Amino acid sequence: MEDIKVLVADETHEKYVDIILDTISEAAKVRGTGIARRTHEYLTTKIKEAKAVIALAGDEFAGFSYIETWGNKEYVTTSGLIVHPKYRGRHLAKRIKDMTFTLARTRWPKAKIFSLTSGAAVMQMNTQLGYKPVTFADLTDDEAFWKGCEGCVNVDILKRTGRKYCICTGMLFDPEEHLPAKIPEEVMSRIHILEEKEKNNK
Repeated sequence: MEDIKVLVADETHEKYVDIILDTISEAAKVRGTGIARRTHEYLTTKIKEAKAVIALAGDEFAGFSYIETWGNKEYVTTSGLIVHPKYRGRHLAKRIKDMTFTLARTRWPKAKIFSLTSGAAVMQMNTQLGYKPVTFADLTDDEAFWKGCEGCVNVDILKRTGRKYCICTGMLFDPEEHLPAKIPEEVMSRIHILEEKEKNNK
């Protein structure tokens, strides 16, 4: 079994964006569940901003997830978790989820981290990390987040219920109840550089 590395993505990983999008799309078709569509530019931005985690078996794409912030960074989501079919059954999803979660906890230690998912495996991983099931009212009211649901086949249910519930289950991690996580020092230095650039661009 080849060694699979799970790491915070950077500009050198932009070449994998198309296969990431294809893998997400194919997985949604197989499951028959809805998924919020993302563009090539969107994922590229996540990678450039150090808000993505990628898994590689040598030079081959194995898995991915990314982070988004909402409501003035009071809420964070870890989203788009996908493992290439070739590398499933190796507990890789959990490794990616753990790294993405740790990255989110390190960068936004006071933010509430939430998840909308219809997958039992993701629910189990969330529970192990300390997430709890919540109503949609406990999640962000940031319209930009809910706009992401527009590309899902189940969006009519969300609209019909006045955004109270849908096929997905809402889960929330409250940082008040947990200690901070650690991320490698070299990654943190890259993040500090990005944050300095953000400040200078304002």
